[in-house]
Amino acid sequence: MRAVSRKRTEKIPGMWRLYLVAGLLLAMLSLLVGRVLSLQILETDRGYNFLQDQGDARSLRGAEIPAYRGVITDRRGEPLAVSTPVVSLWADPRLLAGSERLPELAEALGMALPDLQARLRRYDGKHFMYLQRHRVPHEARDILAMRFPGVYGEREYRRFYPAGEVAAQLIGFTNVDDEGIAGLELAYNDWLKGVPGKKQYIKNLKGKMVRDIGVVQPARPGKDLRLSIDMRLQTLQHRELRKAVTAAGAASGSVVTLDARTGEVLAMVNYPVYNPNSRKGMKAANMRNRAITDTYEPGSTMKSMTLVAALESGRYTTESLIDTSPGWIRVGPKTYPDPRNYGEITLSRVIEKSSQVGVTKLAVELGHEPIWEVFRRFGIGEPLNTGFPGESSGLLPNRARWYSTERISLAFGYGITTTPLQLARAYTVFANAGVQRPVSLLALDGALPEGRQVIAPDIAAQVLQVLHRVTGEHGTARKARVQGYQVGGKTGTVHKVGPQGYIDDAYVALFAGVAPVNDPRVVTVVLINEPQGEAYGGGAAAAPVFSAVTDGALRLLGVTPTEFPEDVAAAAATQGGAA
Repeated sequence: MRAVSRKRTEKIPGMWRLYLVAGLLLAMLSLLVGRVLSLQILETDRGYNFLQDQGDARSLRGAEIPAYRGVITDRRGEPLAVSTPVVSLWADPRLLAGSERLPELAEALGMALPDLQARLRRYDGKHFMYLQRHRVPHEARDILAMRFPGVYGEREYRRFYPAGEVAAQLIGFTNVDDEGIAGLELAYNDWLKGVPGKKQYIKNLKGKMVRDIGVVQPARPGKDLRLSIDMRLQTLQHRELRKAVTAAGAASGSVVTLDARTGEVLAMVNYPVYNPNSRKGMKAANMRNRAITDTYEPGSTMKSMTLVAALESGRYTTESLIDTSPGWIRVGPKTYPDPRNYGEITLSRVIEKSSQVGVTKLAVELGHEPIWEVFRRFGIGEPLNTGFPGESSGLLPNRARWYSTERISLAFGYGITTTPLQLARAYTVFANAGVQRPVSLLALDGALPEGRQVIAPDIAAQVLQVLHRVTGEHGTARKARVQGYQVGGKTGTVHKVGPQGYIDDAYVALFAGVAPVNDPRVVTVVLINEPQGEAYGGGAAAAPVFSAVTDGALRLLGVTPTEFPEDVAAAAATQGGAA
């Protein structure tokens, strides 16, 4: 009995050890089950919610939804800049680098294989690199359908310009990220660009989207921009300017047409040009909107404003006589000649013939101060505040001391600079009863902006009639005439300035005109830079362009002709009706 009892007592400590180990195992199992429940089921801070957040962080991704850039149109609603959908191809270099299909991908992209391999090496270890931006959607879909490893596509927008080169320098263009970097695209970038949206999606372990969760924030498109230009007139002026610059062998040219009543820019063209839809080989010089950014001495086109100073003085009328004999005059060290001796002529004829002698005598008699003051009132040397990038304000010097030659040359439009747009705005004063309104590149709706009375209405009317005589049979601008309409304007032929002063055989030909003079609707300035040959003057090189574009403008505006050939008038009289 004692032996049995002894054996039982020896087994008891071993059983307790077994129970202890089993208890510890059960406790650990309970903790494990509890943790699993906490992580998988219970919504605690360090439980299910934590795992969900971590899972989302590893599989839920956000993406930007591109915004549609606003449309730019002309005043009639014709599109000038639109955004078209495209697809940009990108890759995960880690997945693509080791692929045996690189030669096939390079061929599909139209790339040389070494170039693709070099790009992959530059992005070694990165998660993202662009393969090609802005592919046509159907081309991109064909490439994506080949299922290259690590190659994906994303939708974007690319700017397209239906007018092409015709309005390129005015409209400008955007970069590959659809941000405006030139012209009105740059000036109104904040207005045109939209606000990108946001969406979420789930990706798999290979980084491919497997499920679209939905839009978090919708994209907001940009606002549209309606310009003041009329593409019909813009196209006409582009054609005529190109012909004129080419025929004259000129370096460049510009034409600007303003609505005489509102100050709106109806057309603005330059040549040479560029194609904003294909910028390969594009020259920086061809990108400039010279009508706004480049300045020139306006020359004799300013004699109309010198005439204003004479009329405002009260000492002259348009019929005042000025003796231009013997055909030349000397002031200080410089001699100012006329083509011939005009003798004693009226002030009106001085402007009609652009007499150097006559204008010199005016300048001597008046002094430079009243002439300078008139130029200032007309806005010479004053910024137009159009908002166009690179806009020039020109130059109207205001010196304490003036040399005798400077006082005279001021009346001729030398020693000052303007842009073609500035000069056009100045001439609206004659066309609008002495009132000058701000220039606008945008279409005006509703009430017109307030203008300023620059000169008296009667003086504006007198100058307008003198300008009409300039285009008459005995004027310097006979080639500016438009059949069926009364027009007026002033020629200008300016020597270009070089490092050593004025260049003898390099010119700028100008014409600034108003049409029709009996009821002005448009003001147009034509500038031909460095015309070659014998026809280098404003009357020969610039005036014909004015005639062609003004004829088209008046007909597009529906302005009824007021002058008819004799045979047309006779036929109308015979039929007893008005033509």
